[in-house]
Formats: sequence, structure tokens, C-alpha cells
Amino acid sequence: MGLSIRCTKDETTGLWTAVGEDGTRTVTLTADTSEEASASVTEAFGFKAYRPPPPLPPGWQRFSLIHKPVTEYPPRFDSPRYDALKARPPEGCEVHDWGGYFGLRCIRPGGTLLDAVGALVAEIRAEHGLLMTDLGIEKLDEWSSDGTDGWGAEIVGQLLLMAAERGPELGYSGDDLLRFLRAAVGDGPG
Repeated sequence: MGLSIRCTKDETTGLWTAVGEDGTRTVTLTADTSEEASASVTEAFGFKAYRPPPPLPPGWQRFSLIHKPVTEYPPRFDSPRYDALKARPPEGCEVHDWGGYFGLRCIRPGGTLLDAVGALVAEIRAEHGLLMTDLGIEKLDEWSSDGTDGWGAEIVGQLLLMAAERGPELGYSGDDLLRFLRAAVGDGPG
């Protein structure tokens, strides 16, 4: 049996209690958030816990960016074409090996997530000739209406990067893709 954790909120105090069980013992801990209570219980069982990074100030975005061309397989993190980026990653970014794919983890300025991603993609393309094609989203059919800086925005960004790469592979120009988006969006949802 693996570790199972249940979290409940005390409506009077606002505190969260996490109860972890592994089949042989039970650990109960309380914290200000469900994430922290769950992480503390996970660590009490000797496992490494995930803690979300602290929120960024307004005008800053946190995201991952991966070079994952649809026309290339297997991935090649060690390809010489990444040497310059590895030696001097863009400001606010750290190099990361994404299962063999070259990637970056970044904290960059931008009014929205798409602003920050678009600016960095343009910078990398201009300086290194690479179209970064992926934000690391695996389940594109999931959705979150959490605004222009949240997980839903990452999904939209992922789909747009995929279109920017795959459209030209089929013979579409950037103008063709923009025309499609303008026609599809019109004046907004309808």
C-alpha cells in the first residue's frame, strides 16, 4: 500500500489538517494551507514533498519552455545546437533537461504569460535560430479558467506554439495563422 493523504479545513480556525496513512501508521499535521499540511505529512513519512514556489510580483511570469520539434525524434539534449544557450541562457532562465529535450525554466517580465513567452521565444529565435515549441503541458484537453497568467494560459500558449511550429510544416504562413485566429475569435466568445 502507498501513502494516502486526506486534507480537511477547519471552518472555525481556517487551518488545514492533513492525515496521512501508509497501512502501518498514521500521521496528522495542521498548517495554514492544504498544500503545506500535505507536504509536512509527506515529509513525516520520509518522502520529498512538493511545495509550490512563492508567488511572483505583478508583471512577472514563471514558465518552462522546451525545444521539442515535431519532426525530430528521439530528443537530443546534448546536441551542439544548444551549446550557446547552455553557456549563456536568457536572463531569468535556467537550462533544464526535459527527458532528453532541451528546455529552460524561466522567470521573466511580461504583462501576461503570453507576453513573456512570446518575447522569449522571439529572443531565442533571433539569437539562436531555434523556435521553442513547448511549454511542457501534457494534457492539452484539460482546462482551467484561471486568467491570463495561470494554467489555462499555459495551455493556450502551448497550443499557439504548436500551431506556430506545425502550421509552416504544412505550408501555412504566419499571416495565414493570424487570419485564422482573427476569423475564429471575431469579437470574442459567441
